[in-house]
Amino acid sequence: MALTATMPVLMPARPERRADPWRALRTRPLATSGAAILLIWLIVILAGPRIATHDPLQQSLADRLSPPSREYLFGTDKLGRDLFSRVIYAARVSIPVGVMVIALAAAVGTTLGALAGFAGGAIDEALMRVTDVFLAFPPIILALAIAAALGPDLKNAMLALVAVWWPSYARMMRGVTLSIKQQEYVLASVAMGAGQGRILLRTILPNAVMPLLVLATVDIGGGVTAAAALSYLGLGVQPPTPEWGALVSDGAEALDQWWLATFPGLAILTVVLAFNLVGDAVQDFLDPRLRGT
Repeated sequence: MALTATMPVLMPARPERRADPWRALRTRPLATSGAAILLIWLIVILAGPRIATHDPLQQSLADRLSPPSREYLFGTDKLGRDLFSRVIYAARVSIPVGVMVIALAAAVGTTLGALAGFAGGAIDEALMRVTDVFLAFPPIILALAIAAALGPDLKNAMLALVAVWWPSYARMMRGVTLSIKQQEYVLASVAMGAGQGRILLRTILPNAVMPLLVLATVDIGGGVTAAAALSYLGLGVQPPTPEWGALVSDGAEALDQWWLATFPGLAILTVVLAFNLVGDAVQDFLDPRLRGT
């Protein structure tokens, strides 16, 4: 009897489903709303002078504390300045400050966390103990102390917020680095003689981008709120430059004029909400287990 060899039937591999960010955005109405709000604020930042109806610094004492009207959409403040124009111009300060604070904090924390997790030993111990010192204080109290010590100024307020925010990124990056450096592809790179710098920059950091991106996206809203809080207390942007926290502070001095604090407060609310919604969508998109949902 002749023996016949049976050839295995090779089934075509099922193509891996590629992640489509636009589809993920369309299927999440809340994320779409958040992205639309951020797009509107981006237009406001870029085209602020064209959108504003008045000079934000121009005073008109005859019209001071006027309620919202056709001429003054958001009313006027105690010096007769148009509140709508001041909210528009304040967006060009508050939002970029929040973005820069988180970007700087992420850069510092990522660098120190990756170095601690990759080097280990005494370097890891020293960097983590410094991190613990910063984490031991309530964030807003530490930011107030640093900003007050440096003096009331926008740059000093940003430095204070960076000092408060970087430890969370360092902690997370250290944990991610410790996990990634045990993976087989990292061990293979070590066995092939790759240098430590190359492994850290070319292998570990690219694989740690996703959790950092999610955390940073959500934190931007918190950065805007924290910067507004320092300005509210007089430690951030100084008059007459309009900034949302400072505008809310002006409104707190005249609670019977409801529009003074309401409109800048709503501006802060929309930005924080939008970044949180987009951050949740980014997390769902980058998580392979949730892409098909």
